[in-house]
Amino acid sequence: MILYVAKDCEDSLVALVSFKLSGVKGKKEIIAADSKHIPYLKSTKQVPSLQLESGDFLFTLESILLYLIGESGKQSLEFLVSSEISLQSLNKEIPPKSLFGENETLSLTDMVLLSRLSASLQGLKASKSLYSSYPRVGFWYDKVLNHELLTATMKELDYVPSKIVQAKEPKVQSKKQIPKAVEAKRNGVTAKKPATDAVENFLQVSVTEDQKKIAVKKWSEGYPITSHINHEDYPKKPIPGKKNNLITSALPYVNNVPHLGNIIGAVLSADCFARYCRLKNENTLYICGTDEYGTATETKALAEGLTPQQICDKYNALHKEIYSWFNISFDYFGRTTTKQQTEIAQDIFWKLHNNGFTVAQTVEQLFCTHCKKFLADRFVEGTCPFCGFDDARGDQCDKCSKLINPTELKDPRCKVCSKSPEVKTSKHLFLDLPKLEDKIQKFTDEREAMKTYNTTTVSITNSWIKTGLKPRCITRDLKWGTPVPHEDYKGKVFYVWFDAPIGYISITANYMKEWELWWKNPENVTLHQFMAKDNVPFHSVIFPASLMASGDNWTMVNTMDGIDWLQYEGTKFSKSRGTGVFGDQAVETGIPCDIFRCYLLLNRPETSDTNFTWDGLAQTNNNILLNNLGNFVLRALTFCKNSFGSEIREMTFNADDEHFIALVNGHLASYFKNFEERMMSRAFESIFAISKIGNQYLQYNAPWVLTKGSEADKQRAGSVISVATNVAALLSVMISPFMPTMSKVLQEQMNMPEDKLLFTECFVPLLKPGHMIGTPFPLFSKMEDASVAAFKTKFAGQDSSSANAPVTDVESLQREIEKQGNKVRELKASKANPDEIKAEVAKLLDLKKKLPPELQQKPSNGKNKSSAKPQAKPQPKVQNPPKAKIEITPEIAALQGKIEAQGQKVRELKGKGSDKSIIDAEVKILLDLKSQLPPELRPQPSGKKGKKK
Repeated sequence: MILYVAKDCEDSLVALVSFKLSGVKGKKEIIAADSKHIPYLKSTKQVPSLQLESGDFLFTLESILLYLIGESGKQSLEFLVSSEISLQSLNKEIPPKSLFGENETLSLTDMVLLSRLSASLQGLKASKSLYSSYPRVGFWYDKVLNHELLTATMKELDYVPSKIVQAKEPKVQSKKQIPKAVEAKRNGVTAKKPATDAVENFLQVSVTEDQKKIAVKKWSEGYPITSHINHEDYPKKPIPGKKNNLITSALPYVNNVPHLGNIIGAVLSADCFARYCRLKNENTLYICGTDEYGTATETKALAEGLTPQQICDKYNALHKEIYSWFNISFDYFGRTTTKQQTEIAQDIFWKLHNNGFTVAQTVEQLFCTHCKKFLADRFVEGTCPFCGFDDARGDQCDKCSKLINPTELKDPRCKVCSKSPEVKTSKHLFLDLPKLEDKIQKFTDEREAMKTYNTTTVSITNSWIKTGLKPRCITRDLKWGTPVPHEDYKGKVFYVWFDAPIGYISITANYMKEWELWWKNPENVTLHQFMAKDNVPFHSVIFPASLMASGDNWTMVNTMDGIDWLQYEGTKFSKSRGTGVFGDQAVETGIPCDIFRCYLLLNRPETSDTNFTWDGLAQTNNNILLNNLGNFVLRALTFCKNSFGSEIREMTFNADDEHFIALVNGHLASYFKNFEERMMSRAFESIFAISKIGNQYLQYNAPWVLTKGSEADKQRAGSVISVATNVAALLSVMISPFMPTMSKVLQEQMNMPEDKLLFTECFVPLLKPGHMIGTPFPLFSKMEDASVAAFKTKFAGQDSSSANAPVTDVESLQREIEKQGNKVRELKASKANPDEIKAEVAKLLDLKKKLPPELQQKPSNGKNKSSAKPQAKPQPKVQNPPKAKIEITPEIAALQGKIEAQGQKVRELKGKGSDKSIIDAEVKILLDLKSQLPPELRPQPSGKKGKKK
């Protein structure tokens, strides 16, 4: 194992220190920062990288850290897989001795945090706000940077810690002149054609003579596919002698509306791969559906005043509608609340139970005597035992984010009736994972060796196994779920993460009676599974273990993609705050779904978290689709129509043409390779590489000049345009997995033969001489800056609570408190993001503080209205205590000086008309500074409307 690092490189520093801390056996090599030692990686940045014993490379810092954590088995993945790290929360969680390792030692956890927070902390340190805003984080940061291991490694790499890492401008390489021998080949009219960089780049890309010979041979052989699988057959069955793909995407929870991150994290990724498999003429079945059992559904039903079944019916229909708009090509989209789910789950249970893979354990649970039922964690609220927050959930505290067992809560109360529950014991069944650990390890190792698990999946799975598998509870005291059939556990249901993956099987059983042809046929079926990374352990450990324990000959997962997080403009998606684009809102934008699909798949979080931005979407649309792909196909087709009567002409090749089609074949091979590895964003890049050299091919040959020359020149022009139109035909097939609607539109423009719509190994003529194309028109339109700005504003989110609104009397304040309280309860019931809930709870507490002291401890349910009415307005002294009583200490005076300086900086930026993102960042710093002032000294709202004397 070799770790390649470069000098004066922050990522190399973190990687090398982590390598030393992990204890893995291997060596380091210091190489040049621009070294290209990874043969298949085109990126100029190839350090740090870790070459495994298999010869494979990990070439992102996150993937290296994931691997090292998995190998060490000592550290938590919490900070690496978290979609966002809150400095405010981290400031509270940092251990008293600062470092996260045992006995105040440097650990991999410290290095993960350094890698994710370095840029932010450097910026805060430079602005001198790190220590005032997050003192413990600042102390930790200094302690890490001054650690002897880090300082020694800095010397090894000549790294200067004080510098702020900035993006470097790419080096511009000088262009070589076109050889005159090449110039002389241009059919006698080259002097009239302008020499361009595009031409020079095209000529400088090397291909071998063998590649040219193969390209010409394959072209002359023509389209090789004679038989086509009918993908419209119902029901689809495995075909002997064919590749049979069974594809699943993680079953979405039925209690929410999916956002763009959810969509790319499972269903869209699986859809893209399924479409690719079909275009390879492989028999493919794509199965998905809504996950409908469990506590989340019960709490959502409680919040909306519906039954669990009504909730399932409502949101199942909503999910179907959203996925239909996104053109997700399920063969069947079902649900888990079915008879087949009960039958198959219970059958698997009985087999693994009878085979000795369950153990019974007694656990303590909270029981509500009023509701007469055990309370699942989401049905319990109380005071957090760690931070004292009085509205913590039974599984996690929204204030300090600590995980909690329901029995650990202080003053627990039932979410339904608010009465205090009592502790009772309950007997449950556990899947005996320790008995299956060796099998799961072997199973994982085999897939890692075959490279069919992506890096994220391997790392997360190994981190579970290496810490030792423990028995996992598979039963719960709930009503809404698949009933446990064992007489001793009557009234219980199966736990969702035992039950839900079985949904793939039961949904297939709803699709076809002979479902076992797919699910009990490992010799002839390849199972591919797609999911977000937080779902990986349940698919790579729990589900396979359950199937193994049953003893049946199941089709086991062959490839698994654990997909990282997609954020929205640097933050989390939030339906309640209106932050980000959700599936039901995408259609309202007027943007074609293929544009969303294109950007999401290009930006797919394959090796690390990525970010949806409106600027990025606009750049993808305008620069890549409109100016590159769209420009090329429109040029080729329009020239064919206008200059050659829409007819494909005879195509004869010279050396340049052979060179060109060999280049196309190279990009096509990369496309196939990356798709087989489920690296879809890289596969997508091959499409734009082909359209780019297609534009260069047209520019080089200048057919608009050739058509004005001799008869031979005109024939040459017809050949060039017909080759370019065939490239457009190839691209129409290649874009189909990503943009199926645009693919169909382009194929209709070319009157593509229906028997030529599948992939071929090499570039071959899909449109033969004499073929007549249709009427070309632009595929894409420009996304204007005004539209981008409008979308940013619309989906940026807003403070929908009235916590900061002026309150004219106690009665209206009580109504606002009640409204905000309902909002908090609804968020909790819908399993919203903890940070989102925390923010809304803070607003609720702020509202309550505005009540007169005598009402602050009383419920705002309207019972005290009569006593409240005489106090028409909150007392001024409650809202604004006299400033004269505040002592202006040197620290406060210094802070006020910083606020004044930062305010002046913001004003200057606004006066210069600087970019909004820059201004927003500086405004945020200003607001953070103001928030550090004592409340009495903070600026008050200046509005005075409605004030009466």
